[in-house]
Amino acid sequence: MDLRAYYQKLREVEKGIEGEFVVIRSLVTPDGGVAGRLTEVSRPVAARMIVDGLAELAGPQEAEGYRKRAAEEHRLEQERRASTQFQFAVVPEAELRALRRPARVNPKG
Repeated sequence: MDLRAYYQKLREVEKGIEGEFVVIRSLVTPDGGVAGRLTEVSRPVAARMIVDGLAELAGPQEAEGYRKRAAEEHRLEQERRASTQFQFAVVPEAELRALRRPARVNPKG
């Protein structure tokens, strides 16, 4: 393997990728890689996977759909986590007694 050619190609592919993070689509690989899985990765990782023949850039509509699904899944997970959290406050005993006493109504208003 000619390392100079490999790294030159890697730099060219990375230069051609727009944006800091991109969505890639996996390809079938001899070691069991599954085709069609979308993943968002950094530009250098995307370039390396493309040059190594493990992935290709996803189309703009595919990438937009992936990002929308990921954002929705993130929102749902945040809601799920928030629903399992407890909020409590430590109240001094004097304040607790004051809260338990009936409120006094001032007749002079």
